Amino acid sequence: MPLVLGVTGSIATGKSYLCTYLVEKYGAIHADADKVVHRMYDPGKPGFDRIVAEFGEEVIGADGYIDRKLIGSKVFGNQERMSALTRAIGDIAGEMHHVINTWRAELGPDQIAILEAVNLMEAGYSEWCDATWLVGADYEEALPRLMTRNNFSEAEARQRLDAARTWQQREPASDRLFMNNTTLPDLEQSVDRSIAETLAMFKAGTLPRSRWHAWWEATREEREAARRAREAKAAQDAQKQQG
Repeated sequence: MPLVLGVTGSIATGKSYLCTYLVEKYGAIHADADKVVHRMYDPGKPGFDRIVAEFGEEVIGADGYIDRKLIGSKVFGNQERMSALTRAIGDIAGEMHHVINTWRAELGPDQIAILEAVNLMEAGYSEWCDATWLVGADYEEALPRLMTRNNFSEAEARQRLDAARTWQQREPASDRLFMNNTTLPDLEQSVDRSIAETLAMFKAGTLPRSRWHAWWEATREEREAARRAREAKAAQDAQKQQG
């Protein structure tokens, strides 16, 4: 079976660059969780039919696919509508588990597979990974990157960064932290060292159990409170729509 890494990080930290580097240098197999979800509601999939039934045929774009920008505008800021979309898409966690199970069944012991997901830790996908890697960048480093990359104003970039979980909040659930505050060659050197160490332990059977598991147990009450808050917000949004 392959070494399965879960890679996460907030916006403009460089997690996609790290994944691309592992693919290009080490031949890693890579899956982007966002793209996996998008495929769940391609035309002909049950998710497509459920979304159209929930939101109407107007969400079908000229190309026959769900218009993600339009559907995003319909659920933004509305927890009830966001919950409805999530239900319509289907079993997202199950799909991620299926991807990883397929890797474990089909790839060899010398191969590396990567699941890249913004919510890797919080959604529980780390449970199925051998290790969880976190890419971080300090706020003042990420800000100009995001402004340049997305052509955002400073206010727009700050709004998005402020809405994201910080690397400090996520670090207790990670097995490796890559701070991408300097140059890409510095990041690459850190990745090279880490992949060599991780592969060696994995092949020797000495790779420690991921720290994510202890974090998941320690934050159980916090996550339950957050779930109740989301449900309450969804109920409020539904009442507003009915009123």
